[in-house]
Formats: sequence, structure tokens, C-alpha cells
Amino acid sequence: MNAAPTGLKIRVVGAISDVPAAAWDALANPRAGAAPDGDPASERYNPFVAHGFLRALEVSRSVGGKSGWTPAHVLVEDAAGALVGAAPTYVKAHSFGEYVFDHAFADAYARAGGRYYPKLQVAAPFTPVGGPRLLTAATGPAGAVVRAKLIEGLRALRGRLGASSIHVTFGDAHDAEALDAAGFLARTGEQFHFFDEGYRDFEGFLAALASRKRKAIRKERAAAMAEGIVVRRLTGADLREAHWDAFFEFYMETGSRKWGRPYLTRDFFSELGAAMADRVLLVMAERDGRPIAGALNLVGDDALYGRNWGAVEHVPFLHFELCYHQAIEFALERGLKRVEAGAQGEHKLARGYRPVATRSAHEFADPRLARAVAAYLAEERPAVEAGIEAYEEATPFKRG
Repeated sequence: MNAAPTGLKIRVVGAISDVPAAAWDALANPRAGAAPDGDPASERYNPFVAHGFLRALEVSRSVGGKSGWTPAHVLVEDAAGALVGAAPTYVKAHSFGEYVFDHAFADAYARAGGRYYPKLQVAAPFTPVGGPRLLTAATGPAGAVVRAKLIEGLRALRGRLGASSIHVTFGDAHDAEALDAAGFLARTGEQFHFFDEGYRDFEGFLAALASRKRKAIRKERAAAMAEGIVVRRLTGADLREAHWDAFFEFYMETGSRKWGRPYLTRDFFSELGAAMADRVLLVMAERDGRPIAGALNLVGDDALYGRNWGAVEHVPFLHFELCYHQAIEFALERGLKRVEAGAQGEHKLARGYRPVATRSAHEFADPRLARAVAAYLAEERPAVEAGIEAYEEATPFKRG
């Protein structure tokens, strides 16, 4: 659809299952399977906005119920009733599982007598991965019209619920343009991604590193395997319920220590495997045939996305091996151009991951809170940008 649409209508649904998967996915990933166009910012398939991923979260009760994430997806339909726009939207009762931290905003507003929750979150839950959030297959001016209508729908939903704010986290460049034009406050964050610069294989990547860094990676890979550890990569039909049982044990053990309350239920992993097995890469470490650690990744057309890690035994450097080195190897073998290894983690720099900026956008109903947040972001943004520049200077690649 490239002609300017007319007669657009807004609708909100409380479950992704209320939207046909084909209709949703035609908006979420309209370029899936297409030939690469050479634009590094152009993403063909993002698994985290796919119907199968979002449905797995809902039917497994990872969102909904008492989770504090209540689905309220905003849809835009044309005059004929065809779906032309969608935004994965949740009514939030807290600020956990978002990876763009606004607890300070909530605390300040509460001290001033305001009520920060509920708020609206447009996001892939529990997923600090950039991608489209204002979904449409329309391009150019037609796409801008649909995105503007989605923003209108989000504002109407916020008003109807009495929510304090709208937060669109980890959106793409098209989202940023639309949200900037609508007056949302822009926020910048940072992550660390690996980029294939024509390495062909892992040895080619190592050859691009300074000698000392190259030796360090070889040493830690050898150390991770020194205790008789065997690493297996599982995807597609190779995935079994026994693998998910083992991985969930890892996830719960590590997540409980790190976060206190892991977000995902055991059923989520089965639902994910049933819906998107060919888009899943599960890297498992075994000792004497017994799984002891694992890393969950999702596979796009252009990138590999590392998401969850867990272990029931501590083995030095095994985390780096499963989450970073194995991911790079797999991506290079598959011809994927980047690896996104999740939120935070300066330790990723030494393993060939570069700093990149992330985007989010925020709008507050109370103009007093909006002014205060705008002032904060004006100070935060240059500090984040300076940090990214400093991180880039610390990357392990050869200079010159």
C-alpha cells in the first residue's frame, strides 16, 4: 500500500490471538525473505515483533494475568476493514522487563503527588532488541499516515485509561521519525553489537584484532572447553522438550540470582519452539552428556539476537563462549551481518562487539513531568554519546 490511505479506523484488542497471524506478520515483517538491498539500517525480519513470538508470551502467561503486562494492542484498519497498522502495546503496572529505565521518573512523580502507573508500553516484552514498533507495510507518505494514526490511537488509549505516559522502546528509524514529528521526547541508550566486516569465518574475525586481544580470545575459548565440555547448537527439528526442560532450569537458576524474579514461564519456551523452531538457536553445553548451561538466540534474516543465558555449573569463560563466540561463529556461517547480544555489558567490547546507540521515545500526559524529563534527557543524551565514543576507542581491533 503506497497510496495515501483514507477512512482509517482505530481498534484495540486484548490478545494477539484476536489478530490473524498472516495479517499481523505482513505488517511486522513485510520484507521477510526478500533479497538484501545493501542498506545496513534496513532489516528484513525481526522475530520479536512476529505474531508467533508475541502469542507465545501471551498463551504461556508470561504476559497478562498478574504479570503487570496487560496486552492492549492498537490496530489501524482501512475503510474496507483490512489491517494496515499495528502497535504491540501493553498496559504496565510497573517498570520491570523493559531495559529502558524510568524508575527515577516514576519515583519523582510519586513524590510530587502524581500517579505514574498505569502507563502504556509499546515494546517487545522483556526484549532489549531494536526493531519496528509502529508496524505497517506501507512506505513513504502512506506509511507516515498510518504511523500517525497509530500514535493517535495510543494517545486515545492513554486518555481512556488515565495512563500517565506512552513509552515506545527500541524502535527503528521510521518510528523515531514519526514520534519526533508527534512531539515525543527522544532518549538514547547504548548496546554492543558484532558486525561482519567481510571476515568469512571466526579466524578471519580474529585476524582483524590486535595480537594481544586475539590471543586472549583463543585462551579463554580453550579454557571454556578444558574440562571436557561439549557444545551443541540446536535449531529447527533438533529442538526437543528435554532441551527446553534443561534450559528452563538454567534460566531459573541464573535469573533468580540475577534479577530475583525471572519473567518467562516454562510454557513460553515450548510455545516458542512450536511456533518458531526454525528461528531459534539454542546453544547448549554438556559435561558427560548432561546439559549444564545454555544460551537462547533468535535468528533474523540479517542478524542473530542473543536473549537468555543460564547455567547450573560455574565453568570459567563458558558464558563468553556460549553467548558471544558461538554467536559470532554461527552468524558468520549463516551469512548474517550482525549479532545483537542484548543489553549492557562492557565486557563485550573485548570480544569484538562495538558500541551502538539505541532509541526510545516517551510522552507524558502531565506537562510538568514532561518538562522535568525533557531537562533530564537533555543532560543524559550527550553523556551517552560521549560514552559510545569512548567505548569505540576501546574496541580490540587493529588500528590504522
